[in-house]
Amino acid sequence: MGNPQPRVAHKFIYAIITTDMALAYTDLTKGVLFIMDGAPYEVLETHFLRMQQRKAVVQTRIRNLITGKLLDRNFQASDSFEEAEIERKHAIFIYESKGQYWFHEENNPKERFALEADVAGQQAQFLKPNTRVQTMVFEDKVITIEIPVKMEFKVVEAPPALKGNTAQGGSKVVTIEGGAKISAPLFINEGDMIRVNTQTGDYVERV
Repeated sequence: MGNPQPRVAHKFIYAIITTDMALAYTDLTKGVLFIMDGAPYEVLETHFLRMQQRKAVVQTRIRNLITGKLLDRNFQASDSFEEAEIERKHAIFIYESKGQYWFHEENNPKERFALEADVAGQQAQFLKPNTRVQTMVFEDKVITIEIPVKMEFKVVEAPPALKGNTAQGGSKVVTIEGGAKISAPLFINEGDMIRVNTQTGDYVERV
Protein backbone atom coordinates (compact mmCIF):
# COMPACT_ATOMS: atom_id res chain seq x y z
CA MET A 1 0.00 0.00 0.00
CA GLY A 2 1.18 3.46 -0.83
CA ASN A 3 1.75 6.18 1.68
CA PRO A 4 -1.29 8.56 1.69
CA GLN A 5 0.71 11.51 3.00
CA PRO A 6 1.76 12.96 -0.40
CA ARG A 7 -1.89 13.07 -1.52
CA VAL A 8 -2.90 14.99 1.62
CA ALA A 9 0.00 17.36 1.13
CA HIS A 10 -1.01 18.02 -2.46
CA LYS A 11 -4.55 18.85 -1.38
CA PHE A 12 -3.22 21.27 1.20
CA ILE A 13 -0.97 23.02 -1.34
CA TYR A 14 -3.85 23.24 -3.82
CA ALA A 15 -6.04 24.93 -1.20
CA ILE A 16 -3.38 27.58 -0.58
CA ILE A 17 -3.00 28.33 -4.26
CA THR A 18 -6.72 28.66 -4.97
CA THR A 19 -7.38 31.06 -2.08
CA ASP A 20 -4.72 33.47 -3.35
CA MET A 21 -5.75 33.69 -6.98
CA ALA A 22 -5.51 36.98 -8.86
CA LEU A 23 -8.59 38.88 -9.99
CA ALA A 24 -9.64 38.27 -13.60
CA TYR A 25 -11.01 41.04 -15.80
CA THR A 26 -14.54 39.71 -15.25
CA ASP A 27 -14.08 40.19 -11.48
CA LEU A 28 -13.85 43.97 -11.86
CA THR A 29 -17.40 44.71 -10.80
CA LYS A 30 -18.63 47.87 -9.08
CA GLY A 31 -17.03 48.40 -5.68
CA VAL A 32 -14.09 46.03 -6.20
CA LEU A 33 -10.70 47.33 -5.01
CA PHE A 34 -7.65 46.25 -6.99
CA ILE A 35 -4.03 47.20 -7.61
CA MET A 36 -2.85 48.54 -10.97
CA ASP A 37 0.66 49.91 -11.55
CA GLY A 38 1.31 49.69 -7.81
CA ALA A 39 -1.63 51.92 -6.83
CA PRO A 40 -5.04 50.97 -5.37
CA TYR A 41 -8.12 51.60 -7.51
CA GLU A 42 -11.87 51.32 -6.95
CA VAL A 43 -14.24 50.22 -9.72
CA LEU A 44 -17.05 52.77 -10.07
CA GLU A 45 -18.75 51.52 -13.23
CA THR A 46 -18.43 48.40 -15.36
CA HIS A 47 -19.90 47.16 -18.63
CA PHE A 48 -19.21 43.84 -20.33
CA LEU A 49 -18.87 44.25 -24.08
CA ARG A 50 -18.77 41.38 -26.57
CA MET A 51 -18.57 42.07 -30.31
CA GLN A 52 -18.60 39.55 -33.14
CA GLN A 53 -15.18 38.17 -34.08
CA ARG A 54 -13.51 40.32 -31.44
CA LYS A 55 -12.29 39.52 -27.95
CA ALA A 56 -14.67 40.39 -25.14
CA VAL A 57 -13.69 43.39 -23.04
CA VAL A 58 -14.85 44.97 -19.81
CA GLN A 59 -15.27 48.74 -19.99
CA THR A 60 -14.71 50.37 -16.61
CA ARG A 61 -14.54 53.71 -14.89
CA ILE A 62 -12.08 53.49 -12.01
CA ARG A 63 -10.82 55.88 -9.32
CA ASN A 64 -7.28 56.08 -8.01
CA LEU A 65 -7.71 55.93 -4.23
CA ILE A 66 -4.53 57.93 -3.62
CA THR A 67 -4.92 60.78 -6.13
CA GLY A 68 -8.69 60.64 -6.65
CA LYS A 69 -8.17 60.72 -10.43
CA LEU A 70 -10.85 59.06 -12.56
CA LEU A 71 -9.92 56.85 -15.49
CA ASP A 72 -11.87 55.07 -18.23
CA ARG A 73 -10.11 51.79 -19.00
CA ASN A 74 -10.89 48.65 -20.98
CA PHE A 75 -9.63 45.26 -19.82
CA GLN A 76 -9.57 41.88 -21.53
CA ALA A 77 -9.00 38.21 -20.72
CA SER A 78 -5.20 38.52 -20.70
CA ASP A 79 -5.35 41.07 -17.84
CA SER A 80 -5.20 40.03 -14.18
CA PHE A 81 -4.91 42.03 -10.98
CA GLU A 82 -4.14 41.73 -7.30
CA GLU A 83 -6.95 42.57 -4.92
CA ALA A 84 -6.20 45.70 -2.89
CA GLU A 85 -6.30 45.25 0.88
CA ILE A 86 -7.76 48.48 2.23
CA GLU A 87 -8.37 48.94 5.95
CA ARG A 88 -10.95 51.48 7.08
CA LYS A 89 -10.55 53.19 10.45
CA HIS A 90 -12.32 56.08 12.13
CA ALA A 91 -10.39 59.10 13.37
CA ILE A 92 -11.12 62.52 14.88
CA PHE A 93 -9.89 65.77 13.32
CA ILE A 94 -8.02 68.03 15.76
CA TYR A 95 -6.63 71.05 13.93
CA GLU A 96 -4.74 72.32 10.87
CA SER A 97 -1.27 73.84 11.11
CA LYS A 98 1.01 74.97 8.27
CA GLY A 99 -0.77 72.88 5.69
CA GLN A 100 -0.87 69.74 7.83
CA TYR A 101 -4.12 68.27 9.11
CA TRP A 102 -3.83 66.56 12.48
CA PHE A 103 -6.02 63.69 13.65
CA HIS A 104 -6.11 61.18 16.46
CA GLU A 105 -7.40 57.64 16.44
CA GLU A 106 -10.97 57.27 17.61
CA ASN A 107 -11.07 56.47 21.34
CA ASN A 108 -7.30 56.98 21.57
CA PRO A 109 -6.39 60.72 21.66
CA LYS A 110 -2.71 59.93 22.31
CA GLU A 111 -2.29 58.25 18.91
CA ARG A 112 -1.98 61.22 16.56
CA PHE A 113 -1.06 61.47 12.90
CA ALA A 114 -0.85 64.24 10.30
CA LEU A 115 -1.88 64.34 6.66
CA GLU A 116 -0.57 66.70 4.01
CA ALA A 117 -3.07 68.90 2.18
CA ASP A 118 -2.88 66.86 -1.02
CA VAL A 119 -3.87 63.70 0.88
CA ALA A 120 -6.71 65.39 2.76
CA GLY A 121 -8.00 66.73 -0.56
CA GLN A 122 -10.58 69.40 -1.35
CA GLN A 123 -12.89 68.23 1.41
CA ALA A 124 -10.34 69.36 4.00
CA GLN A 125 -11.74 72.89 3.72
CA PHE A 126 -14.85 71.62 5.51
CA LEU A 127 -13.05 69.98 8.43
CA LYS A 128 -13.99 71.28 11.88
CA PRO A 129 -12.40 70.29 15.21
CA ASN A 130 -13.86 67.03 16.55
CA THR A 131 -15.19 65.99 13.13
CA ARG A 132 -15.34 62.18 12.88
CA VAL A 133 -13.84 60.95 9.62
CA GLN A 134 -13.13 57.60 8.03
CA THR A 135 -9.59 56.90 6.88
CA MET A 136 -8.53 54.43 4.23
CA VAL A 137 -5.25 52.67 5.00
CA PHE A 138 -3.16 51.01 2.28
CA GLU A 139 0.14 49.31 3.14
CA ASP A 140 0.08 50.85 6.66
CA LYS A 141 -0.35 54.37 5.26
CA VAL A 142 -3.44 56.60 5.29
CA ILE A 143 -4.13 57.37 1.63
CA THR A 144 -7.36 59.35 1.89
CA ILE A 145 -10.16 60.38 4.23
CA GLU A 146 -13.92 60.55 3.93
CA ILE A 147 -15.86 63.19 5.88
CA PRO A 148 -19.63 63.35 6.51
CA VAL A 149 -21.56 64.26 3.36
CA LYS A 150 -23.65 66.92 5.11
CA MET A 151 -22.31 69.16 7.87
CA GLU A 152 -23.47 72.28 9.68
CA PHE A 153 -21.44 75.50 9.70
CA LYS A 154 -21.73 79.01 11.09
CA VAL A 155 -21.63 81.82 8.54
CA VAL A 156 -18.82 84.15 9.60
CA GLU A 157 -19.04 86.62 6.72
CA ALA A 158 -21.94 87.49 4.41
CA PRO A 159 -22.33 90.60 2.23
CA PRO A 160 -25.65 92.39 2.76
CA ALA A 161 -28.35 91.73 0.18
CA LEU A 162 -29.59 94.71 -1.77
CA LYS A 163 -33.08 95.78 -0.81
CA GLY A 164 -35.68 94.03 -2.93
CA ASN A 165 -33.35 91.32 -4.22
CA THR A 166 -34.34 88.77 -1.58
CA ALA A 167 -37.86 88.57 -2.97
CA GLN A 168 -36.49 87.76 -6.42
CA GLY A 169 -34.23 84.93 -5.28
CA GLY A 170 -30.59 84.87 -6.35
CA SER A 171 -27.43 84.01 -4.46
CA LYS A 172 -24.27 85.46 -2.96
CA VAL A 173 -20.92 84.13 -1.77
CA VAL A 174 -20.58 83.71 1.99
CA THR A 175 -17.69 82.55 4.17
CA ILE A 176 -18.25 79.78 6.70
CA GLU A 177 -16.21 78.79 9.74
CA GLY A 178 -12.95 77.29 8.60
CA GLY A 179 -12.66 79.77 5.74
CA ALA A 180 -14.49 77.95 2.93
CA LYS A 181 -16.55 80.14 0.60
CA ILE A 182 -19.83 78.86 -0.82
CA SER A 183 -22.78 80.22 -2.77
CA ALA A 184 -25.85 80.73 -0.58
CA PRO A 185 -29.28 82.41 -0.94
CA LEU A 186 -29.47 86.16 -0.46
CA PHE A 187 -31.42 85.83 2.80
CA ILE A 188 -28.48 84.15 4.57
CA ASN A 189 -26.79 86.50 7.04
CA GLU A 190 -23.66 86.51 9.17
CA GLY A 191 -24.21 84.36 12.26
CA ASP A 192 -26.66 81.97 10.57
CA MET A 193 -26.13 78.20 10.80
CA ILE A 194 -26.37 76.45 7.47
CA ARG A 195 -26.08 72.87 6.22
CA VAL A 196 -23.58 72.20 3.40
CA ASN A 197 -22.97 69.23 1.11
CA THR A 198 -19.22 68.66 1.58
CA GLN A 199 -18.89 66.57 -1.59
CA THR A 200 -20.24 69.28 -3.91
CA GLY A 201 -19.70 72.39 -1.79
CA ASP A 202 -23.37 73.33 -2.27
CA TYR A 203 -25.65 75.05 0.21
CA VAL A 204 -28.41 72.73 1.41
CA GLU A 205 -30.55 74.66 3.88
CA ARG A 206 -30.56 77.05 6.82
CA VAL A 207 -30.60 75.22 10.14
